[in-house]
Amino acid sequence: MTTQNLLVELLVEELPPKALKKLGSAFASVLAESLKAQGLAVADATVTDFASPRRLAVHVSGVSAQAADKAVSQKLMPVAVGLDASGAATPALLKKLQALGADASAVAGLKRAMDGKAEALFFESTVRGATLAEGLQKALLDAIAKLPIPKVMGYQLERDCELPGWTTVSFVRPAHGLVALHGSAVVPVTALGLRAGNATQGHRFEAALAHVVFAHADDYAATLARDGAVIASFDTRRADIARQLQAAAAALGAQPVDDETLLDEVTALVERPNVLTCSFEPAFLQVPQECLILTMKANQKYFPLLNQAGKLSNQFLIVSNVSPADPSAVIGGNERVVRPRLADAQFFFDQDRKKTLESRVEGLGKVVYHNKLGSQGERMERVCAIARAIGQQIGGDALAAQAVQAARLAKTDLLTDMVGEFPELQGTMGGYYARHDGLSDEIADAIEDHYKPRFAGDSLPRNDVGLAVALADKLETLVGMFGIGNLPTGDKDPFALRRHALGLVRMLIDKNLALNLASLFEISLKVLDESLKQIEQSKRLHVIQQGLPPLGAVSEVVAAAAVQPVVRNGLLTNAELINQLSTFIYDRLAGSLREQGYSAQEVDAVLALRPQRLGEVPKRLLAVRAFAALPESPALAAANKRIGNILKKTDAVDAHVSTLLLQEAAEKELFAAMQTVLPQANALFEAGDYTASLQTLAALRAPVDAFFDGVMVNAEQLDLRLNRLGLLQSLHVAMNRVADLSKLAA
Repeated sequence: MTTQNLLVELLVEELPPKALKKLGSAFASVLAESLKAQGLAVADATVTDFASPRRLAVHVSGVSAQAADKAVSQKLMPVAVGLDASGAATPALLKKLQALGADASAVAGLKRAMDGKAEALFFESTVRGATLAEGLQKALLDAIAKLPIPKVMGYQLERDCELPGWTTVSFVRPAHGLVALHGSAVVPVTALGLRAGNATQGHRFEAALAHVVFAHADDYAATLARDGAVIASFDTRRADIARQLQAAAAALGAQPVDDETLLDEVTALVERPNVLTCSFEPAFLQVPQECLILTMKANQKYFPLLNQAGKLSNQFLIVSNVSPADPSAVIGGNERVVRPRLADAQFFFDQDRKKTLESRVEGLGKVVYHNKLGSQGERMERVCAIARAIGQQIGGDALAAQAVQAARLAKTDLLTDMVGEFPELQGTMGGYYARHDGLSDEIADAIEDHYKPRFAGDSLPRNDVGLAVALADKLETLVGMFGIGNLPTGDKDPFALRRHALGLVRMLIDKNLALNLASLFEISLKVLDESLKQIEQSKRLHVIQQGLPPLGAVSEVVAAAAVQPVVRNGLLTNAELINQLSTFIYDRLAGSLREQGYSAQEVDAVLALRPQRLGEVPKRLLAVRAFAALPESPALAAANKRIGNILKKTDAVDAHVSTLLLQEAAEKELFAAMQTVLPQANALFEAGDYTASLQTLAALRAPVDAFFDGVMVNAEQLDLRLNRLGLLQSLHVAMNRVADLSKLAA
């Protein structure tokens, strides 16, 4: 059967730029998959998606005018139900055949076949393959219905369409044209009140022709570029913008700010990009460059330029949708537009510096953090307490004092005008204002860095003060939200607890901090409990001071003197909550490690022990990988698993062995080997050489195998049984200090 290539284009008003890439990909993939499922497109058809601000399109190769007929075998009913004793059709069978468009004459042609334990009747027929018009109609409607539309709008079709009266249509934007070409022939399909043709509209201002007509499906991109002044392919347009940006920046000896998201958004805003160079007054460079960069990118979709030293230049690049012979008007207009934005940033910066960060601390008490966790001021006090404890552990009194000072001021920039306008600058502006207030670089850097790492691959805090505050900030959030039962569910994580957990993991591992995870949670939970007690007492005292009846108290004196508030919601004990938090952390860590290339077995073996010093995890993983490569590894892992299963079936066993009760030669040899090998393995473990510790255990393979071949562990004589279980318990403990080796067993 001959095939032709297919083109479908939907012309609409300007689509949401942040969603355009997904819309184009989804439209093409759903439509193509539907055609393949109907047998109209070959399984290996090449699917090319197009997406511009005003159109979604797809080009599919190898599409047939009609799908091939298909032989279909339909099960009707068991033979015992469909045929009577004489072999004649029963009324039930005749009724079923009638529903399928057949009559009694079809009974003789029914096929008999076993279906389970009973013989059944099957009706075999040939189903006509769908025509392209039928199949494309279904595929087109499916593609439109399944678009990941961020927000649907309703609009009414024009009266001059062929549909009577007014018809309301729901779509992401009003649609104005539909093209459907199979080779050079128009496919008669409809959608959104439109009938397919072979013509579309080009660029609003620069199209060579008012109506761009396509002679063939394969001419789509070239014809639209020539006659419509539109680069239809999102990827082609994006690459063209990137090329122009680099060329324009290179001509100025600069480099555009690297921002893939901004590049995607700008690609979705223009149909034929034209990069132009603009500038602003150098005086604005006195404002922190992060502020200027953010306002240019977020508000204006401009590309700031950095000089060779990485500092912001007063020149920037714009991506215009028009290419006039004289671009001065476009350049001048954009320069006029950006000036007020930069002036606002300068005004905010100047106003904010009139107040010190310290003077803003009191204002944090008036900002609600969470209705169950108090204000930002109360949260700040919790972070300070946790930061003090962490600073004390990793740097003593001096670091603890610095950590408290940085934590006390870390959230104050939330009250500044600049952060109020640009929340993305929280922390960054705090660092600038701290330096303006005369604080040390250690404190300023810590304030700036305490949100880090903000995302995967982000840098970590630059100094120990920042580490202490960043750890404290994330711990307070995790413990607080888990404490009130506000856990992430599915893809919903409004307080970014998964990101906080990964940030905590990265700092503990990458900085190899000598901090115990469970201890960190215990400290944080104690701080939270004390804070919530104070919050509850403050609420009750406030009620009393207002002259209202105290909550649940007989008198004001009783209420004020004997308040015993509930600290946290829920029924979890501290130990249960710490276990829940630990599980959350280890789950995030496991996923991260697998993404880094460690196998599931390696990760499971190490994390099964829940090592409290996360900085040791990479060393343990490398040790497990080296051990797994040894020829003795499979046998020892299997034996370890067997030992674990044996010990699970018994009560708690003391890891004690009496040499007087060792009777069999194999158990004596194993005990002797353990006396030699285990001290060496334990010494290496204590020295932190986990790889050598595990490799030392390889010498136990032969005696362990011999033990299981020649010794009955569960001997009838109690003292012998307990002694052998003690021997296995000693071996099990020694073998699983680095990782749970049973996880390596096949």
